[in-house]
Amino acid sequence: MKDKNLLDDIKNKSLNELTELANNIIEKLENEKNLELLINDYQKLIKLNNLIEKKFQNTSREISQETRNKINSILNKKNGKKTK
Repeated sequence: MKDKNLLDDIKNKSLNELTELANNIIEKLENEKNLELLINDYQKLIKLNNLIEKKFQNTSREISQETRNKINSILNKKNGKKTK
């Protein structure tokens, strides 16, 4: 799984879907006895984890910005009513 493929695919998946994908990889890693077969899956998991973290940070920033905007809107409405 290349970074570019993950980056293209991440735009279409929610955090829950990405977490589920990571959990599936973890389950596969836990069940595999041959450690040599695990290297690629482990690398995929690390890349996926980084992408999940970035998407989470972006979502968190968006939520914070929306919250600030709503608070400012409420405060502006209250201040506008008091001056009338």
